[in-house]
Amino acid sequence: MRDLHVACLSLILGAIVATPSTFSAGQERPPIPGVTGTIALEGTVDKTYAGANTIIVKSADGFRHLFHLTKRTAVHGAREGDAALHHVNEGSHVIVHYAADGGEDTAEEIDRIGEGGLRELRGIVTSVRAARQLTVRLDDGSMQAFVMTERAARHSARHVDAGARVIVYYTDEGAQKIAHYVSTVRRD
Repeated sequence: MRDLHVACLSLILGAIVATPSTFSAGQERPPIPGVTGTIALEGTVDKTYAGANTIIVKSADGFRHLFHLTKRTAVHGAREGDAALHHVNEGSHVIVHYAADGGEDTAEEIDRIGEGGLRELRGIVTSVRAARQLTVRLDDGSMQAFVMTERAARHSARHVDAGARVIVYYTDEGAQKIAHYVSTVRRD
C-alpha cells in the first residue's frame, strides 16, 4: 500500500514539474505591482558628493540610502535657480521625496528641517478633510490648522487618520501654516 502512495505522489509531482510554463521564452512576465509615484524618507544627510551630484541619507533605522540629484531637484528654503546640493549639508535633518526608477532613487524634493527649513509640531490629529485641511490638537489642548501641500495630502490620505499622533513639518506663509509632510509617531 505504501508503494502505491509513493508511486501516486511521484506521478503527480512529475506532472507538475513537466507542465510547461504559461509564458514562452520570448514573452515577459507581467510587472509585479508595487509602489509608484513619490516616496518619502526622513533621515540625516550622511555624505554629499558634489562631483557625482548625489547624497547619502541615513534613516532612523540605520540604513543608508543613495539619492541622485538633478537640475529639477527642489530644496525647500533654497533660492530659485540655486544648485540643490549647495543647500544640503552633512548632518542636516531632511525629508527626501524621491522616485525609484530602474534601481536608482532620484530626489525630486528635499525638505530641510530646522534652521532655514521646515518647522515641526507634534500633536494628535482631530480631523483630515478632503480639501487638504488638517487640524491637530497639541499637548496643551490648543488646536492648530494646516493647509497641506498636494504631496502631503496624498501621503496623509494613506497614513493619517483622526486620533493619530503625528509630527507636522510646516512653514508659516502669511496667516497660514502649510504642511509639507506629516509623519505618524508610534505610540510607546
